[in-house]
Amino acid sequence: MSPVPPVRPARTAPSPRTRRRAAAVVAAAALLLPLAACGNDDGDSKKDKGSGSGAKAGAAPKADLTILAAASLTDVFKTVETTYEKKNPGTKLTFSFAGSQELAAQVKQGSPADALVTADTKTMDGLKSDTGTPSVIAKNRLVIATRDGNPKKVKSLKDLTGSDLKVVLAAPEVPVGRYSQQVLDAQKLKVKPVSQETSVRGVLSKVELGEADAGIVYKTDAAVSPDKVDAVTIPDSQNAVASYPAAALKQSGHKEAAEAFVKWLATPEAQKILRDAGFQKP
Repeated sequence: MSPVPPVRPARTAPSPRTRRRAAAVVAAAALLLPLAACGNDDGDSKKDKGSGSGAKAGAAPKADLTILAAASLTDVFKTVETTYEKKNPGTKLTFSFAGSQELAAQVKQGSPADALVTADTKTMDGLKSDTGTPSVIAKNRLVIATRDGNPKKVKSLKDLTGSDLKVVLAAPEVPVGRYSQQVLDAQKLKVKPVSQETSVRGVLSKVELGEADAGIVYKTDAAVSPDKVDAVTIPDSQNAVASYPAAALKQSGHKEAAEAFVKWLATPEAQKILRDAGFQKP
């Protein structure tokens, strides 16, 4: 005889009170969902604003950069170094200053460096296979630097031809030497220098030390030594304009950081530093 299955109690329909409570719970949950979603959005938004890529937009990659720069930039780039490193924590700039022709030789020899700034476009143009696209960041003009007080009373380029005057110039392969010869040739003047230096700072030093009565340098170089030399203005009609191009080097191990530095040199912040030092607009 088959066992009789147990009799299960019949299900009763929920009471009206129970149905009302369930509906209330569902309604409350529905109201809380949008609030929770808003809360998550706010949290994500705040997180993005505080630590997302937007907060770092425009910041240069951190790197230790070596910059090869024309000797005439020695003083102004001290301010550039301080300003840029403060603006970009974690970045360290190391400058190597010399005549542009010496810097070019270093690049061709593969010396480790990240960016280059020369005092002429000719030198930079000769390195097209080694650099990114250059951009001119500043310009400069020539002056005649004389010993303090100008004891020889030098007033013009023509005075440099005097046989009793010791004149020092930069060598022809140095940008300032080439510019100097250019302005002298334009005036049909023959000057016999007592020495030819490898950089504009070499010319300035000879005059400062009294080893020469006069020399042709950039306006900005004479300005850094007002207690030791006087600057005699060369009229614009007889002068030459020096252009300073900057470019990242293809051999750089920090290409993105090097390009960011070169790009920064054209910003209003960097341009003000250059203007304050006497350099002209690009």
